[in-house]
Amino acid sequence: MTDAARESVESMLETKKIESHLNPTGSFDLADHPVPTGREEIWRFTPLKRLRGLHAEAEFAAPTSATEWNTPAGVRIEVVEGDEARALRGVSGLVPNTRFAARVLAEVPSTLLVDVPAEADVSEPIHVRVQGQDAGSAEAAHVVLRFGAHSRSVVVLDHSGHASLAQVVEVVAGDGAQVSVVSLQDWSDDAVHLTHHEASVGRDATYKHVAISFGGDVVRMDSNVHYAGPGGSAELLGLYFADEGQHIEHRLFADHNEPRTKSNVVYKGALQGQGAHTVWVGNVLIRQVAEGIETYEENRNLVLTDGCQADSVPNLEIETGEIEGAGHASATGRFDDEQLFYLRARGIAEAEARRLVVHGFFNDLIRKIGVASLEEKLMATVEDELSKNVLKDVTGDVTEVGA
Repeated sequence: MTDAARESVESMLETKKIESHLNPTGSFDLADHPVPTGREEIWRFTPLKRLRGLHAEAEFAAPTSATEWNTPAGVRIEVVEGDEARALRGVSGLVPNTRFAARVLAEVPSTLLVDVPAEADVSEPIHVRVQGQDAGSAEAAHVVLRFGAHSRSVVVLDHSGHASLAQVVEVVAGDGAQVSVVSLQDWSDDAVHLTHHEASVGRDATYKHVAISFGGDVVRMDSNVHYAGPGGSAELLGLYFADEGQHIEHRLFADHNEPRTKSNVVYKGALQGQGAHTVWVGNVLIRQVAEGIETYEENRNLVLTDGCQADSVPNLEIETGEIEGAGHASATGRFDDEQLFYLRARGIAEAEARRLVVHGFFNDLIRKIGVASLEEKLMATVEDELSKNVLKDVTGDVTEVGA
């Protein structure tokens, strides 16, 4: 992004600014981002000591991760550097509100650009695979996914292996585009991944973002969306499974800054093993200009064993009453005794009944992803996760919060 364009974005934010306690005002100036202490609202759940300095002053080494991709006809995918890379910093309208994101935009010399031209109908999913090689080396990456007006395509970002990665992913969905972005975090147990996804959704565009987190020691993803014109629609889906000692954190921000826009958020997670910790923080900001919008956010957590903790915090910040609908729901609980009784009464062993309940919990969400090649893989991954712990006989009530 040029200096003039950056000043224009920051000026617009100043004139339209509505303070959000979960999404503080951003800045490209690293001096405006002190090292987090954990007392900040946006960092209070994150185990900073386990981040290997990615949130602070870790020196970004030359990338050791191997990145590969397929290139469907008509699509440009390449690593760009120099002036072209610098012009892509903040192309989505992102003004970073975390130190790690500001550092990525300031310090990473190259950008992985996926460029889908206007009117293109890409039937083959674009797969970008990142294979980490060294968790002891801090690295950073900037990714731009740019979709031209009225284009149709799916991009899958697949992360695996050993890494300590700070990452910024920017998405630009042009007017009328139909876009799906799937980010799979299937890291090895020693990986740390801090990532910020920022999407700009054009007039009458449709954007689907799917976050899937299974592996890693600590994974934190911020998934934000705002609108570049009226009529845009965003669907934010998430699936996560935390094992013993894992910390998996997802933060969502839907900024309804244009009228007649829509957002729908559905995240589901399961936890098992001592010290497993998941965090989901959803926030929807409905600005005064955003009349006629519709939004709903939902988070469900299934606790499989004792010793786990699931934090779920839905939020709505509303500046106008001229809306079509807004609501949220959050639930954290153990196995549904009625479902288990139903299955046991039909001769199904208890362990198998518990597995069927978990599969059923995730199945409808997996089907919404819309990438057939991932469905079987994800159900197999859920089965692998279940095999890591003997499912214990746990009972308890589901706590429900809704508005």
